[in-house]
Amino acid sequence: MRLNPDNFGARLVRLAAFMAAAVLLSGCDLQDMYRQPKTEPYMSSPVFADGTSARPLEADTVARGHLRTNEVFYTGKLNGKEVDALPFPVTKAVLLRGQGRFDIFCSPCHDRAGNGNGMIVQRGYRRPPPYHTPQMRAMALGHFFDVISNGFGVMPDYAAQIPVEDRWAIAAYVRTLQFSQYAPLADVPAGERQKLKEAAK
Repeated sequence: MRLNPDNFGARLVRLAAFMAAAVLLSGCDLQDMYRQPKTEPYMSSPVFADGTSARPLEADTVARGHLRTNEVFYTGKLNGKEVDALPFPVTKAVLLRGQGRFDIFCSPCHDRAGNGNGMIVQRGYRRPPPYHTPQMRAMALGHFFDVISNGFGVMPDYAAQIPVEDRWAIAAYVRTLQFSQYAPLADVPAGERQKLKEAAK
């Protein structure tokens, strides 16, 4: 039996048209998936005894990353009192990280030396207290962490912008800035003490 090329082509066109129509018609049923019976969050539902569709969390459920059992690390306090030590070892890398974060987030107000005369202050923002006053030098390290975390006065909190560990690194760097201005002479190497005495004359 010989196939007529013209008949074959016509059949192929009809078959393709049929398949396209079937696909288009089946697409109409896709809306039924959207309109199907379902419950939205917090809407009422007769399915559960409490009458709501949302299921309560299991007791003692904690979202990932939110189990904050280390009070000192996350608050800067122990039994409500500000701590005066970092909750992890102080290393050169920690201080360099603190310096970098300080320069980004803190120096616009506090300036890079911690004198409270940053560019924003020079343009009219309220001046923060210098870090080098006796009162500020007496503050516990946890105080600086707490202020970064929760804000103080006109200073906003930076909890959303600065991770917890970086807040501690900044606090450690603030202490380094303070120490740089008021280091005891006994901590200066013996060979350098004479130079300092001569420079002070």
